[in-house]
Amino acid sequence: MSRSSFERPERIQFEDADYEFSTLAVRAGQYRSGEGEHNDAIYPTSSFVYSSAREAAARFGGEEEGNIYSRFTNPTVQAFERRMAALEGGERAIAASSGMAAILSTCLSLLKQGDHVLCSRSVFGSIVSLFDKYLSRTGISVTYVDPTDINAWADAITPATRMFFLETPSNPLAELGDIEAVSKLAHDNDALVVVDNCFCTPALQQPLKQGADIVVHSATKYLDGQGRCVGGVVVGRDKEMEEVYGFIRTGGTCLSPFNAWVFMKGLETLELRMMAHSANALALALWLKQQAGIDKVYYSGLEEHPQHALAKKQQRAFGGVLSFEVSGDKEAAWRFIDATQMISITGNLGDVKSTITHPGTTTHGRMSPEAKAEAGIKENLIRLSVGLESIEDIKRDLLLGLAAI
Repeated sequence: MSRSSFERPERIQFEDADYEFSTLAVRAGQYRSGEGEHNDAIYPTSSFVYSSAREAAARFGGEEEGNIYSRFTNPTVQAFERRMAALEGGERAIAASSGMAAILSTCLSLLKQGDHVLCSRSVFGSIVSLFDKYLSRTGISVTYVDPTDINAWADAITPATRMFFLETPSNPLAELGDIEAVSKLAHDNDALVVVDNCFCTPALQQPLKQGADIVVHSATKYLDGQGRCVGGVVVGRDKEMEEVYGFIRTGGTCLSPFNAWVFMKGLETLELRMMAHSANALALALWLKQQAGIDKVYYSGLEEHPQHALAKKQQRAFGGVLSFEVSGDKEAAWRFIDATQMISITGNLGDVKSTITHPGTTTHGRMSPEAKAEAGIKENLIRLSVGLESIEDIKRDLLLGLAAI
């Protein structure tokens, strides 16, 4: 057999046609090799073979498209990227080794020394650590603002502001930022808008269609949906994504082919799962607010939520994560958590299994007391990622927690 007789994988062009979301989630971005496989293939290889030295030189020199090295070109990873771009409505997606790697790669590829970031005060605790402890060393500064107050965003803009970073809904208090309003403000001041869409996923919210420039995800959460792998992805215009790709190619914050394949399997059921998570979470939020021992429930699906109307405007449903404050202090919250039997005590979320955690000492534990107070992270706050178990079984487990306080 000659060196040139192997057939290259062929990309199936489903994302380029006018298909609905559920079809794109199953079909978009697939590569099909000469073997004719129906399922998405995994290419677990570190490098790729060329038919000649001339072809190798052309690939490395960028004169010819094709795979080179799995740190930056791999058919399975690229299939996941193309599917995510189709689902978010972006020109291009770049996969990363984790959600935090996706955010790091976005910031370091698009910002420089002296640039300023406006960030919602209500973001995942590791994002605060990334900005304050590490990006600050590069000369990139950050100011935290109330995500719900467009005037707070406007007042914090400086001549050096180059990026607005927004997580909506927020972790863990379900605060929302108005994507359309924030994007207009940012663009009027020559800044990019990055939206962390982890809690909603493109099944419930598509920030790029509402004016945002870039979307980031921890694929570890709902995109996988079963707590199997760690990964991340960035979606946006080709111009900015080429810069992110260049950083990942050089910095090595790349996604493995196996994890990409797992995430593609998760995407196939994403819409079904997100609607089911949302239905369970809404039912549970309505039930929790009626229980003695629960002081407050944070969920944008509740009509009394101050941004319920905005949630209805920019989301298809309200997501699967809610938080609540129990009567008492940290010890009461811990007793509640420890008394549950079925729900998993873990900091991860977005799983088909319900999970519970105490944000103040886990996901947001590295934040200063002042930063926690500013973000509304109280000692009696508990976060619940509502899974797909029977809603009655989830309630029964939470009643054990209520009995403990």
